[in-house]
Amino acid sequence: MADLYSNNYLIVAIFFILGLALPIGALTAGRFLRPNNPIAEKRTTYESGMEPIGGSWVQFNVKYYIYALLFVVFDVETIFLYPWAVAYDQLGLFALVEMLIFVTLLVIGLIYAWKKKVLEWD
Repeated sequence: MADLYSNNYLIVAIFFILGLALPIGALTAGRFLRPNNPIAEKRTTYESGMEPIGGSWVQFNVKYYIYALLFVVFDVETIFLYPWAVAYDQLGLFALVEMLIFVTLLVIGLIYAWKKKVLEWD
């Protein structure tokens, strides 16, 4: 029985090592294989073929980020609803209750964001 558990840890260790080695190896290989020709023209800011006017540092309102984050969260959550809807006939009443709890939590999150006035623009 102990051999079974040590084998599981070995598989996890292999995945961990591969998870580190593959990106590092790919980035290292890319560094050696890509052409390196740094010239001043390549380092200039490119803005639709025109010379940029003003500085490149622009502060955006934090509401844009919060609005985008809410969109991504609710968009990803709807992806979780799709497999449930496809397999609804096989899942039964237990899965229906679980999904109602899941959707209720999403609605509570939306109401919270609405009460904090995150969705309003000034």
